[in-house]
Amino acid sequence: MTRTGIKAALTDLLFNADLTLQEAADRHFTPEYRQRTDGQWADRGEFLDHIAHLRTLVADGHVEVHEELYDGSRYADRHTAHITKKDGTTVRMEVYVFADLAADGRFSRIEETTLMLQGADTDRDLGSAR
Repeated sequence: MTRTGIKAALTDLLFNADLTLQEAADRHFTPEYRQRTDGQWADRGEFLDHIAHLRTLVADGHVEVHEELYDGSRYADRHTAHITKKDGTTVRMEVYVFADLAADGRFSRIEETTLMLQGADTDRDLGSAR
């Protein structure tokens, strides 16, 4: 089993223009995937709608993983997303993740909390699930 991680998943979703959104999602997330970000739940469809919107805003970026832990089907990490938007502004968000991995190594559930380090209040939706 090849396990995914948040850096690979976010890189494919947001920064890899060679992959369609569906290809990136299928690579890292199960069909029953759901996510809670800062208290708001989203199913896979809602999550992908949000990522599609972000793809219209994001020009470039990278994910810096500070700590990462795999324990069987459990995953946890702390990372910072460094994002440059198409308008030239930058956003930095620190994110704390707890997740479940399916038997095939893809995410089936993520629960995360975000902390805005740099950016405008309107940039907070870059980290929300919806």
